[in-house]
Amino acid sequence: MDERMEKRLIAEAFEAQKHAYTPYSHFCVGAALLARNGKIYRGCNIENATYTPTNCAERTAFFKAVSEGVREFEAIAIVGNKEGVPRGEGELCPPCGVCRQVMREFCDPETFRVILAAGEENYRVLLLKELLPCSFGPEALSGEA
Repeated sequence: MDERMEKRLIAEAFEAQKHAYTPYSHFCVGAALLARNGKIYRGCNIENATYTPTNCAERTAFFKAVSEGVREFEAIAIVGNKEGVPRGEGELCPPCGVCRQVMREFCDPETFRVILAAGEENYRVLLLKELLPCSFGPEALSGEA
């Protein structure tokens, strides 16, 4: 993946972030998931008053793609910060453990790229295996581990 695509995914994640529903935490997250077929799926976090049903931006993007029959992915860009933090000035926002496990369900940890960004010029790229070492995946249940 080239730098131009990384920056495009970051820009798409910022667009997704605009739709975050965060009346409780005021912490808005956006994600842009690149499928192997070239399509980008956006997701934002969606909070709920009882917290447990809250859904993260990353899972929203994955579930949108999977619900449309897509199950092969190359990368995801994630942005997140408190409301009012100017674009490019926030901190990097790594995915929670549940989102990392969802990524592991559908992605090869050796090749899937996770782009953590504060802006198009301030980002870091990690492989999923770096974010979720010693992971438990589908192959553990199939006996192919």
